[in-house]
Amino acid sequence: MTIAGGEVDVEGAAGDWEREPDPSDSLRTFGAVVQALREHAGLSRVEFGTQVRFSKHTVESVELGRRMPDEDFVERAEEALGNTGALRKAARHLTRGEPGLAAWFRRWARLERVAVSLCTYECRLVPGLLQSEAYARAVFDNSIPLLTDEQVEAQLTARLDRQRMLRERPTVPFSFIVEEAVFRRRLGGVEVQRGMLDLVLELSAPRNVTLQVGQLGAEIHACLDGPVQLLETPEARRLAYSEGQQNGRLIAAPKEVSFLQQRYDTLRSQALNPKESRGLLERLRGEL
Repeated sequence: MTIAGGEVDVEGAAGDWEREPDPSDSLRTFGAVVQALREHAGLSRVEFGTQVRFSKHTVESVELGRRMPDEDFVERAEEALGNTGALRKAARHLTRGEPGLAAWFRRWARLERVAVSLCTYECRLVPGLLQSEAYARAVFDNSIPLLTDEQVEAQLTARLDRQRMLRERPTVPFSFIVEEAVFRRRLGGVEVQRGMLDLVLELSAPRNVTLQVGQLGAEIHACLDGPVQLLETPEARRLAYSEGQQNGRLIAAPKEVSFLQQRYDTLRSQALNPKESRGLLERLRGEL
């Protein structure tokens, strides 16, 4: 399909094959900025498309975060919307969606990759970084609404890819505190539980990985508000992440992060020490 100025609009000619299968937050944000500037300029999508020499459908896809804008689109949009430099600068930070990762978790996942330390408390299930493939598959198989086979495979691939951090970053300290009930739950069956315990024992063996178990009979507990993750960036900034039903929240406010760090540190003193924790997991493994 050829439109004003002789530009060939690939999306209009070939359908939606160039759409992002899983739009990223940065694409959605960039698109919202384009839309706001366009509307401020008093232009319809058709009028704006004529100026930038792309179709209305392409403009719509970019604004909705469904398409990665190419360099021509960014430059022409800049010229049409005031040459403020905002779109050029924003375009430098565009990233594609990350299949298999929940939209609310993607930013934290990127921070994990460069963190100089990572702390995780879990009371619901084995932390993703410690899950065996069979255990992770059981987790996804229990999702409601049910996932398609393709979605399960995408999430499984993403989870196992994250897990490589433990093996590839031997000088980064990883700390885990996990409730005993999590290791006793036979999610997926006995064989899955046995394989999960084997892998947890293996992954928690290196010197930079610390695993502690919160006992079922504990009479005190510092993290009753639920799971939490904390990390330190290469710039020595501390951040936290809290997750619930179909949502997650990255926490950057220093005071709030400090409270969560205090809770985590207190819980470390309340949980079994690493040696005792390992002994408990080995006993659970022997009982299967």
